[in-house]
Amino acid sequence: MPVDAILSAAPLKFALLCYVAGAFAGLVFFRFERAATLLSFGCAALASLCGLAVCAAALAGGMAAANPSFDLLPSLVPWMQFTVRLDPLGAFFGLVVSLLGLAISVYSLGYARGFYGRKNVGVLGAFFNALLLATTLVFLSGNAFFFLIAWEIMALTAYCLVSFEHEKDEARNAGVLFFVMSHLGTGCLILGFLLLFQASGGYGFDGFHALGDAMSPGKRDAAFLLFLVGFGVKAGIVPLHIWLPSAHPVAPSNVSAFMSGVMIKAGIYGLARAFFDFLGPPPGWWGVTVLSLGVISAVLGVLYALMEHDLKRLLAYHSIENIGIILMGLGAALMFLHSGHPVLAALALIAGLYHTINHAVFKALLFLGAGAVLHATHTRNMEEMGGLAKRMRWTALFFLVGAVAISALPPLNGFVSEWLTYQALLQGFGTTASLVRIMFPISGAMLALTGALAAACFVKAFGITFLAQPRGEHAAQAQEAPFTMLLGQGILTAACVFLGLFPTVFLKLLDPLTQQLTGEKLSGQLTAANGLALSNGALSGGTVSMLGIAFAGLALLAAPLVLRGLFAARAKTRLAPTWDCGQPGLTPRMEYTATGFSKPIRMIFKALFRPRREMQREYDFSPYFATTLRFESHVEEVFQTRIYRPLVRQVLRVSRRLRALQAGSIQAYLIYIFLTLLALLIFAL
Repeated sequence: MPVDAILSAAPLKFALLCYVAGAFAGLVFFRFERAATLLSFGCAALASLCGLAVCAAALAGGMAAANPSFDLLPSLVPWMQFTVRLDPLGAFFGLVVSLLGLAISVYSLGYARGFYGRKNVGVLGAFFNALLLATTLVFLSGNAFFFLIAWEIMALTAYCLVSFEHEKDEARNAGVLFFVMSHLGTGCLILGFLLLFQASGGYGFDGFHALGDAMSPGKRDAAFLLFLVGFGVKAGIVPLHIWLPSAHPVAPSNVSAFMSGVMIKAGIYGLARAFFDFLGPPPGWWGVTVLSLGVISAVLGVLYALMEHDLKRLLAYHSIENIGIILMGLGAALMFLHSGHPVLAALALIAGLYHTINHAVFKALLFLGAGAVLHATHTRNMEEMGGLAKRMRWTALFFLVGAVAISALPPLNGFVSEWLTYQALLQGFGTTASLVRIMFPISGAMLALTGALAAACFVKAFGITFLAQPRGEHAAQAQEAPFTMLLGQGILTAACVFLGLFPTVFLKLLDPLTQQLTGEKLSGQLTAANGLALSNGALSGGTVSMLGIAFAGLALLAAPLVLRGLFAARAKTRLAPTWDCGQPGLTPRMEYTATGFSKPIRMIFKALFRPRREMQREYDFSPYFATTLRFESHVEEVFQTRIYRPLVRQVLRVSRRLRALQAGSIQAYLIYIFLTLLALLIFAL
C-alpha cells in the first residue's frame, strides 16, 4: 500500500468505526436514555472530528491529489469491492460532512433530551450515526457498486429519521414521498452507471475518468440526462424537489440540519463527479440545461420560501434556492469548458463549490436555531412566536448570523461565494459570439433578484420570530436552549465568520480539486493584499477586501458611541414605554404578521402563487359589529397540483386496468414469461 494510503487509511478507518460504535451504542443502551445519548452522539462527534482532520490535511498537504485508496473490507463477491478513495473531490465533500457532523453531534447531546420519556433516543442516535457513515462512504467510494450500496443505506436511514415521529400522519406521508422519489432517482443512477460500465468494462471510478470520449454521442447524452435526474432528485432541483419541503420540516431538527446541509449535497457531489470527471468535454447544451435549472430553482425556491409561515418549511425552500445558486456555478463551468475557457471554468466551479460549503454551514446553523426555537415554543408556526430575542438571546444572535450569511451580505461567507458567482457569470458574456451568451447576464440578474428576495425573506423570518411581543403562550414562557445546543450553533457561527473573513485561506484547499476537474489552479489569481482580499488577478474584474469591509463596519458601529461621548456625555437616560400612537398600550395584535409582511410579494407574483383567501365573520347583534374574524390565505404549489397529482392519478388509473393481468393462473404467467423472452430475443437480433 502506498505511504499516502497508509497515512489516510488508519484515521479514516478509525472514524468509520466510531460511527459504527455510535450506532451500536444507541441500540444496545436504548433503555438508558442518558447513556445512549452520550455514547451515540459522542462517538459521532469523535468520528467527525477525526474525519475533519484527515480531509483537511489531505487537501492542504496535496495528499488527495495522489488519490490514495484502500479496501475497507475484503471482497466476497466478484465486481463488488469496498474500495475507499480519497481524491480531491471526495476529500472536499468529506470535509463538509465531517464539519457539520461535529457541530450537529454536539448540538444533539442537548437536543435529544427533548425526546426523553416519549421517544427512543437510542434509535435516533443509531440511525443518525448510520446516516453519517453512509454519507461519508458515498463521498469516498471508489467504484459504482460500493457507491450505490452506500447511496441506498443513506436513503434508507434518512427515511427512518424523517419518519421518526411516525405517530404523526405528516411524518409518515413525508417519509413515503421521500422514499419513492429517492428510489426513482436511484433507478436512473443504475442505468447511468450501466452505460459507463458498457464503455469501460469495469465499475471502478478510475476507469470512468474522462470516459465520454469512448462513448457514442447518444449514449453520452443519455448518461448525462440519467445522472442529472438521478442526482437532481437528491439535490432537490426544480421540478424534482417536491419531497424536500415535506421531509425537512417533520424530521428532528438535528436531522433536518444534516439533510439540508449535507445529504442534498450528495446530489451536487454526484453531478460534479459525473459531469466533470466521468463524461469528459461537455457539449454546449449540457451547460445551458444545468444553468437554466439553477436559475429556475433559485428564483422559485426563494419565492415559495417567502410565502411560508412554517419556520422549518421556509428553510427547506431556501435549500432549493441555494442548490440553484450552486447549479449556476456548475452550469457556467460546463459552458466555459465547452467554449475553451478553462480558467473561467475553474472560477465558476470554485464559486459553486465554495457556495456548497457555505450553504452547508449557514443552513445547518439556521435549522439548529429553528430546532432550539421549536424546543422552547413547541411550534413551527411563526405567527405564534415573537419576542424570543429577550428570552433566547444566544439563539437569536446565532440565527441572525445565519440569516445575514444566507442573505449574502458582507462580511460573512454567503457574500463571498455569490460574489464569485457574479464574477463568473458577468465575464461569460464575452466568451462566445453565439446568442447563448445572453444566458450569462440574465442569470446574473436572476441571481441579484434571488439575493434581494432572500434578504426580504429573512427579515421576515427573524423579525416575526424573535422581535416584538410574544403572540403565543409558549413564546411568552420560552427559555434559552441548553449549553450543548448553543455550542453546536456556536461552532457553525464561527465557521460562517471564518469562511467570510478569510476566504483566500480556504481557496487554497480547492487547488487540487480544480486541478482534477478542469486542469487549472486558480487560488493564486483570486488572492491579493497578502491573502486578505479577493481579486480576479489575470481576469478582468474587481477586488473586494473582506477584512476591510469588516473593519469599516466596526468603525461605523463605533461612531455613535464616539458621538455620544463628545456631545451627550452628561445626558441623563430615561426609560419610557415604546411610542404607541396615543393608544393605551401595545399588544401583539398590533404587530406585523408573516402573512401581512409577504402580501406585496404575493400580489406581484400572484400568477405563480394563485393565492386563495378564506374569511369567516361571526356577528353578535349587528352586521356592523363582528365579534370574531377568521382569515386564511393559501398559495398553490404549482408542481404538485399541476404535474405530480395528475401524474399520480394517471398511474393509479393505468394500474387498476393492468390489475386484470394478475389473473392467478399459472398458465397465464407462463405465457407472459414466454412472450417477454421472445421479445428480448427479437430485440437482441
